[in-house]
Amino acid sequence: MNPTLEIPSIRHKVSPEEWQVRVDLAAAYRLVALFDWDDLVFTHISARVPGHHDEFLINPYGLFFDEITASSLVKVNHLGQPVMSTPFDVNPAGFVIHSAVHEARPNVNCVLHTHSPYGVAVAVQQDGLRPLSQQAGFVLTSLAYHDYEGVALRDDEKARLTADLGNANYLMLRNHGLLTCGRSVAEAFEAMYLFETSCRIQILAQAGGKLIEVPQSIIATMDEQAREVTKGKGASLVWPGLLRRLARRSPGYDM
Repeated sequence: MNPTLEIPSIRHKVSPEEWQVRVDLAAAYRLVALFDWDDLVFTHISARVPGHHDEFLINPYGLFFDEITASSLVKVNHLGQPVMSTPFDVNPAGFVIHSAVHEARPNVNCVLHTHSPYGVAVAVQQDGLRPLSQQAGFVLTSLAYHDYEGVALRDDEKARLTADLGNANYLMLRNHGLLTCGRSVAEAFEAMYLFETSCRIQILAQAGGKLIEVPQSIIATMDEQAREVTKGKGASLVWPGLLRRLARRSPGYDM
């Protein structure tokens, strides 16, 4: 049995702008696997196709995240139907969540969703994410919650999910997992790094003694502090380094 998949390149079939988003999105999938946030094939990252408001790229259902390439990503319309020839299926639960956010938030070009153990462990806690760490402080400036309604298969959940999300960029799906929004793939990934790290720290801290919470007066200034510490570069400060790491550890995503 061939341990690798041979997927023909479609670079010549798409615009340079779409190809760049495909490369970034494939990188995000590989990085999720590299950071051990994946859940076999059951979570998703989506990206809007540049110049096409109602077209999106999402993972081919059945491929593991460390197998995904720029060419294997499936391009779908707002109904989740492929708009390019593809041998792959799309996870209906994945598209319900992602299409809801993309439709409600035109400024969001990437949505990242995980079922990681630490993320779910905090999502089942009544108090949710607590202000226990610097990482959590950044997340708490833009965090919302959505109650669990079962596997996200029904279109009628979309309105409730997007109403709960509002203008937030972080969404804790109760009993389910984590979701982040970004204007770019890099921005959504960096947000998920902070979200996942915050949850991991919280679970580890709860195994110890009495906890110290960061005052709300400090949390309220964290957005400004984030801009200052990154010199206004945001996710673009770390994304090139993440791609270099990926090129060393999981090459081939950009094919």
